[in-house]
Amino acid sequence: MSSAYLLKEIFYQKCSNILIDPPYFYMNQNTRKTDEQLVAASLKDKNTFAELVQRYEQKLSRYIKRLTNLNSQSVEDILQEAFIKIYKNLNNFDPTLSFSSWAYRITHNETLNYIRKHKNRNTTPLETDNKDLANLIDILESDTNIEAEVAQKEIAKKVRLLIKKLPKKYRDVIILYYLEEKEYSEISDILKKPMGTIATLLNRAKSKFKTLALKHNIVT
Repeated sequence: MSSAYLLKEIFYQKCSNILIDPPYFYMNQNTRKTDEQLVAASLKDKNTFAELVQRYEQKLSRYIKRLTNLNSQSVEDILQEAFIKIYKNLNNFDPTLSFSSWAYRITHNETLNYIRKHKNRNTTPLETDNKDLANLIDILESDTNIEAEVAQKEIAKKVRLLIKKLPKKYRDVIILYYLEEKEYSEISDILKKPMGTIATLLNRAKSKFKTLALKHNIVT
C-alpha cells in the first residue's frame, strides 16, 4: 500500500467529521478547476477538498523533505496536520490571494511546529535530489563558473551540504526560490515578509552560498 494512500486514509479517519469519501480521491476528473474554484466548492461540498489534497500532496511533501531530513513517516505526519489545518481554515482563505502560497505557508508553519516539538530529532535540511540541485547550480552558473570537470553528482552532494550550512532565514528563501521555483510575491506570502525583505534575503543568501562554494572549491 503506497504512502500516499495511507496518508489519505489517515486523513479520512482523523477527520471523520469532514465526511470525505476515500474513493473520491481516486476519481478521474475531466474538468480541471482552479485552486480557488476548488476552495469555493469545498466549502459547499466537503468531498471536493479531496481534489486539493491530490493536487498538492506531492508538492507539499517534497517541500517538507527539503526543509528537513525527517523520515517518510514524520513527513506524512506533518503533511496530514497541514491538510487538516488547511481544511479547517478554508473559511479564512482570501480568494483574491494565491491558494498555493497559503497552503505552503501553513505547511511551512506546521513543519516548524513539528521541529520545535521534536527538538531531539535530526531535522537538518536539505533532502532533495541531484536533479534539483543541478538546477540550482545551473541558475547560479551565470554568476559563478562551475568547473566542468567536476562530476555532477559530487557537485550536488557538496551543494546539499552547503545549503545546510546557511542560516535558516537564507535556507528558506533559497529553497523556495530556486528549488520550489516560487516568485517573490509567493515567497512573501509564505514567509509573511515584505517583498523587499525577500529580495534582500535572497541576494544575501546567494552571496553567502557563493562564498561557501568558493571556500569548498565548487566554483572558481
